[in-house]
Amino acid sequence: MTGASSAPSPEKAQPAHRPGTQFVARQTILTVDEAVFGYELLFRNGVEDFFCNPDVDSASRSTLNTSLVMGLDVLCDGRRAFINCTRDVLLKEYVTLLPSAQVVIEVLESVPADELVIAACRRMKQAGYMIALDDFAPKDPREILTDLADIIKVDLRAVSQADAAAMAEKYGPWRCRMLAEKVETREEFLAAKKAGFVYFQGYFFRRPELLTAHEIPANRINYVRMLKAVSEPELNVRALENLVKGEASLCYRLLRYLNSAAFGFASEIHSVRHALSILGEREVRRWIRLVATLGAGQGKTTDLVLSALVRARFCELLSPKIQHGDSDLFLMGMLSLMDCILEMPMQQVLDNIPIDQESKMVLLGKVGRLRPFYQLMLAQESGEWQAVSDLSRQLHLEETDVAQAYWQAMQWAREFSGS
Repeated sequence: MTGASSAPSPEKAQPAHRPGTQFVARQTILTVDEAVFGYELLFRNGVEDFFCNPDVDSASRSTLNTSLVMGLDVLCDGRRAFINCTRDVLLKEYVTLLPSAQVVIEVLESVPADELVIAACRRMKQAGYMIALDDFAPKDPREILTDLADIIKVDLRAVSQADAAAMAEKYGPWRCRMLAEKVETREEFLAAKKAGFVYFQGYFFRRPELLTAHEIPANRINYVRMLKAVSEPELNVRALENLVKGEASLCYRLLRYLNSAAFGFASEIHSVRHALSILGEREVRRWIRLVATLGAGQGKTTDLVLSALVRARFCELLSPKIQHGDSDLFLMGMLSLMDCILEMPMQQVLDNIPIDQESKMVLLGKVGRLRPFYQLMLAQESGEWQAVSDLSRQLHLEETDVAQAYWQAMQWAREFSGS
């Protein structure tokens, strides 16, 4: 369990926030091929910092409630949802409110493997739910549950490399599928894979390998050219038209987008030139950035592209509340993962795309005016709730506005990427 928060003390006064605001983050779980298998869901149910008075039962119930309200299809994009479960949540079978085909029940390290828990896990298993043992360690008191478990999660920061390898040999691959948590580097990923782990949780896949020179495929160069074209002060529509025409998938997306019910044009649009003129300059810039990102991410981990879309929209939604001068916050969010998507250093990405100095500084990891907002974006994404609280206060933002913007961005990114 990483980053999940618990409920506040009832005697504490709660800051006012809009009813229905949901505080959510998710952490990606990948296969050996770096495809998305699922997401561990992390929630808060208010704007207080809950670490001072831990209540994991309330946090677990909040997870289930928020999953029902938001929908697992949006939260997990059709992948498995890993739900943290306490003893109370297990015994009361709250998780059966969610579909078994989409849920992995994470039995927390604090849950005793008593007869009632064993019986509850057996019922969940028979109902079609997958069972995962969270933060498993050598001589773990939940050993008896390994016969029911589908997945065993091992925190690489909490055990030695030798112990992790020994557990992978003992419990995998035929008994359970082993999941390595907090995999932060490519070296750790390769070592865990060699040891027998088949699932991986961490941000290693968001860090490009800079030691190897990657030759960018021709079509990806085309996407970089598109990003460059729509970032120029003066838009060259004819040059842009030629770039779009060179990508059949882009033509299809553009025409499908404009012929959708959202626009409701009286007659269908059949040409790229007509489509670009109908959109208008501002929307053309925005749309090309989106589809270029989707195109560049073909064959990459889907979470990378989705996250880039979420970040861009999140920044755009909060931009009216942030002092950002001439900086394009939508573009900043979009470019924040472009180095990973294109497998090239961020400096090289930015050398090819005109961008304002403040955005360039923050994307290169330097100190600048936009750095606190950029850090807020990363903290909200990863469920670092204390950092979200501190940075929101620094930026004079309401935490509810931040949470609402992120939720809306997730909905929007999923809808757009499926268009």
